[in-house]
This record gives sequence, C-alpha cells and structure tokens, in this order.
Amino acid sequence: MKLECGVEKIKNAISQVERITGKNLTLPILSSILLIASKNSLKLRSTNLNLGIEVEIPVKIEKEGTLAISGSILNAVFSNVSQNENVFFEDIDGNLLIKTKKSQIKLKSQPCEDFPTIPKVTGNSFEIESSKLIDGIKAVYYSSSVSDIKPEISSVYIYTNEDNLIFVSTDSFRLAEKKVKVKGLDEISGIILPYKNIGEILKVFGEIKGNIKVCFNKNQISFSSDRVYLTSRIIDGIFPDYRQIIPKDSITEVVVLKQDLLNALKLSNVFSDKFNQVNLKVAPKEKVFELSSANNDIGENKTYLDAVIKGENAELSFNYKYFLDCFQSINTDSVSIKLSGHSRAMVISPVSDPSFTYLIMPMNR
Repeated sequence: MKLECGVEKIKNAISQVERITGKNLTLPILSSILLIASKNSLKLRSTNLNLGIEVEIPVKIEKEGTLAISGSILNAVFSNVSQNENVFFEDIDGNLLIKTKKSQIKLKSQPCEDFPTIPKVTGNSFEIESSKLIDGIKAVYYSSSVSDIKPEISSVYIYTNEDNLIFVSTDSFRLAEKKVKVKGLDEISGIILPYKNIGEILKVFGEIKGNIKVCFNKNQISFSSDRVYLTSRIIDGIFPDYRQIIPKDSITEVVVLKQDLLNALKLSNVFSDKFNQVNLKVAPKEKVFELSSANNDIGENKTYLDAVIKGENAELSFNYKYFLDCFQSINTDSVSIKLSGHSRAMVISPVSDPSFTYLIMPMNR
C-alpha cells in the first residue's frame, strides 16, 4: 500500500468508522480498522458484529494493498494532525508508515485475514431521502425500551401503510408513532431495528444529504449512500400490535400553547416526587387546565394554563419526563391533549399535524 490524500477526508472517515470498532477481548481484530487501497479509493471498514460500516474516500494511489490498524490509535493520531495538508500512507514490512510535513509515524498492523466480512445485504429494497429517514427515527426512538429483556420493544419498528413509512417505538409506559410520506414504496410488513444501533445510524447518516438506499431481509438491513455503507442486524421477533391501545375516541380535549405547557412542566418538575409524578386536572365548565405536583421535602406547586377545553372533567397523574421527551418531535406552536377516561392512555399530538402521535400511560398512584 502506498497512497496520498487530504487529511480532512481521512480524518472524518476514521472518526466515523472508529466508533463502530468492537471491544471484544476474544476477537481483538474487531478493535481494528481495515484499510483497503484499490483503484482510486481507500475503503475503511470496521465492525462490532452488531453493526458494520464501510466508508470510501478518493485518494491518489501508487500501490494497492490492505492493512488492519488499531482504530483507537489511528483516531488518536489524526486527532492531532493539522487539517490543511496532505498525508502519505505506506506499507513498510507489514506496518503502516504515516508521513505529514512535520511528522512520521509508524503503526503496527494486525492480521488482515482475521478481519470479519461485512455482509452485502440482498433482498427487498427502497430509496428514501436521508432527512426523511433521520426525521422518522429521531421522532420516536427515545420511547424505546433500553432493557434487553424484551428485545422486540428495545427497537424502532418500521413498516408501510399506503404512502407512509411509519416509525414506532414503545417501552410499555409511552409510545411514539411518526408517519413519513414516501411515494412509490412497496409493502413492508415490519422491520425491527435494535435500539442500541440507532445512535450510530443517526450520527452517520445525519450528516449525509441526498437519497439513501435501504436493503433488508429476515436477518440484516443495510443503509448506503454514495460513499457510506452500513449494516445492522434486525431483531427476529413480533412487535406488539400497538394500534389496539391507541384510543379511538376521547371524552376530554385540551389545546394549549406548546411553550406554556413546556414551562409549566418544567416548573412542576421542581416539586415532583421521586416517581416524577405530575398531576393534570381539566374542568371545562370552570375553564380550568391545571398542572400540579407536590414533594413532602420541598413543597408544592399548581400552575393554571390558558387553553381551549372541551368535554368532561378529567384528572390523571403521569411521569413528567415522558411528557417532556415528546416536545422534540413537535414543531407546531400548539399541542392537543386528548383524554379517554381513568387509566387510559393520554394522547398528545401537534395541532394540524397528524403525522405524529404520542401516548403516555397514567400512573396508578
């Protein structure tokens, strides 16, 4: 291997793939980045066996070759190299020599033949704008369960309905659903994407413009753009039939300004107990929409909000943290809150935006 390229390009690529190197003591090769110099490009690969990534950058090649180098060391080296210059890579007796204007670094390599293959996923496929995919996942993933006890809900569930690609997450206490319009989609019965892989998918493709090709089969899914190819395993399970728990009717509805509600929730948080409990009271005839909280060690608080209210009187308690989370998915000025009776889920949605629905189960205290 012998090549030359700009520092900025390879620095960004190393930063992306290094995050997906493995920390498996029985497979030390997973801590490496595989460098493949071929034709006019350098491919950088890494995997932790749950995720695999390949980033391709254009370089000037004098001699093709392959080396496996520790990802953390390579990333540390390029974190301290000036961006406005070129860097030279050369294979010297199986080790990597890195040369810049003012430095010369030699890194030991690991056996390339031990590096696992990153699968080329075949099966069903579709294309989607990167921004739509990222928006869909971002709108719901915080509602996923973080526990591995039920892997099917420690996930983002993706399926199609008419012209919508629908993203859903739940941890049994709250649920988020986001519909994204995508024309020309074939039917997708369901893809269960592991929660633990979501963060890296968002980081990698959140920076990419244009379309992403998504391929999937029973076990694997891949996301690819012009220069990035990322694979993830898919959870083999059945996502709960969540549509059964979304109330079809409501007995009380409140429309309130998002910022007023957000401020009231933050104030209630100051006085909430160790269970993060906040109480909600609606009295349409008295035109009262009240949030309250109490803590035996601190004090108590009641906040009255201006709101459009209709329906019956209602009271319930909920975990304020679940409520705060959904504000990142609401882009309208006003929020609709629908209540369907004691012990039934509270439904929150942006006013005039049917693409997002959020449910919070009440606290039985």
